[in-house]
Amino acid sequence: MQATDSPATDTLSSTANRPSSAAGAVNIVVLGGGSAGWLTAALLAADHQADPLVTISLIESASLPAIGVGEGTWPSMRATLARIGISETEFILSCDASFKQGSVFRQWRTASAQDCYYHPFTAPVAANELDIAEHWFGYQEHVEFAAAVSSQPAVIAAGLAPKRISTPEYAFLQNYGYHLDAAKFVDLLSQHAKRLGVQHIVDDVVAVQSHADGRIAALQTAQHGNLSGDLFVDCSGLPGLLIGQHYQTPLLSVQHCLLNDSALAVQVAYDNQHTPIASATLATAQTQGWVWDIGLPSRRGIGFVHHSGHTNEQQARATLAQYLQLTEQQFNARYQARLIRFTPGYRQQFWRHNCVAVGMAAGFIEPLEASALVMVELSAKFISEQLPRNPAQLAIVAERFNQTFRYRWQQIVEFLKLHYVLSNRHDSDYWLAQRAESSIPSSLQEKLMMWHQFVPSRYDLPQAEELFPAASYQYILYGMRHLPASRPPLKAGSGLRAQQAFTEVQQKTQQLRAGLVSNRELLNQIKAHGLQKI
Repeated sequence: MQATDSPATDTLSSTANRPSSAAGAVNIVVLGGGSAGWLTAALLAADHQADPLVTISLIESASLPAIGVGEGTWPSMRATLARIGISETEFILSCDASFKQGSVFRQWRTASAQDCYYHPFTAPVAANELDIAEHWFGYQEHVEFAAAVSSQPAVIAAGLAPKRISTPEYAFLQNYGYHLDAAKFVDLLSQHAKRLGVQHIVDDVVAVQSHADGRIAALQTAQHGNLSGDLFVDCSGLPGLLIGQHYQTPLLSVQHCLLNDSALAVQVAYDNQHTPIASATLATAQTQGWVWDIGLPSRRGIGFVHHSGHTNEQQARATLAQYLQLTEQQFNARYQARLIRFTPGYRQQFWRHNCVAVGMAAGFIEPLEASALVMVELSAKFISEQLPRNPAQLAIVAERFNQTFRYRWQQIVEFLKLHYVLSNRHDSDYWLAQRAESSIPSSLQEKLMMWHQFVPSRYDLPQAEELFPAASYQYILYGMRHLPASRPPLKAGSGLRAQQAFTEVQQKTQQLRAGLVSNRELLNQIKAHGLQKI
């Protein structure tokens, strides 16, 4: 793909009817399909479908396959799907989706088969009234933190669903996101976006034409001429065709902090159609990395995340074979495993002139805690709600976007690093390297110093919209048994309310165990009857 300074001249007929300089008009061009491109296009189209001055086109190449391993979402996806107008029943059935209620971390603290803790999506009990963690310390020998402050670990352990068939779409009894088939999700989003008016162009971009001030004027395509626009959203994946290749915006590697740069992924069929479906992502630490295991109605998605400097492809295959309790010969004969290489990091800038990068074009860090799709959601939401209508606004919005998402990427790095820093595993150089003091971000070192006495709180996380709130840090810290060396006195009068809160969790746990069906049974009910519309 080449760049040129000449202005676009031969525009597509869909955009030639309105000049891009029309007052308040915004012609948006999304480069790249996949989850990032179609989710961004669908949200923009849904938000601005009543505005005739906003047009949206998406161009993607037929020859570039999607990576297709982003199969876990956060609870935020429920609001996003509702916002763009997709029913939950349609989504679940179309995308082979199941319910995800958090993550289960196995063998992260030690290599013991019994080592396990939970990071549920439901906040600790009475979170708006008091910090329940301070009161749990006295019971730490008798009950794990997550189980003491939330019913969700018990629901996950029992393989139960987060709602009933009578619970309205997108409503819940326990907070949840989804596991999904990434390819089917893209198909659903693309069909829905086109119904919302997004123009779909299948073609290859061969050059970028620029204005004199550096803004992109048009994308030159192989078959459709020039596609002009006012705002270009780069969803072209790891290559970053616009933000990386055209603007030469460097990727800031974080591999000095988070080593992993490879994943070996497979799809595994169930033994039979009645096999239970896990109600959370299973993340199992290995000697040289960790394995994700997610359950869909029709299959499991499994992958081994590792560092190429410590593990080669053959060793990665052996690790997955062992996880699946197979010989290497059985594994290689049965599965066509895909090896995915990536550089963990994010762009120095995400918004340059009239180009903004979303998805893997903006950055990618290992799939621990499944932050990829939520970053797409947040980026699309920001662009849509702050859509610039003139050059002055464009510069302001770009700077705000860069500041906001630089902070978010840095927090992802910090939060993922926390999982490794707290481990007590000494069974390989890999784990020692992941815990090396020189690899720990200074912001995390400062927090860990404070957490020798205090529990994670809003004072540690000052932003109004934090990716990971204080409760998430608490679930990881105390799940990994990283307890304060000293503790401040409990606040006067808080003990009685804390006892009531602990009792509420126990009572609610009993009620949910008795009233919820399994993940698979609810999905079968949805297939037969659909969920209740709100």
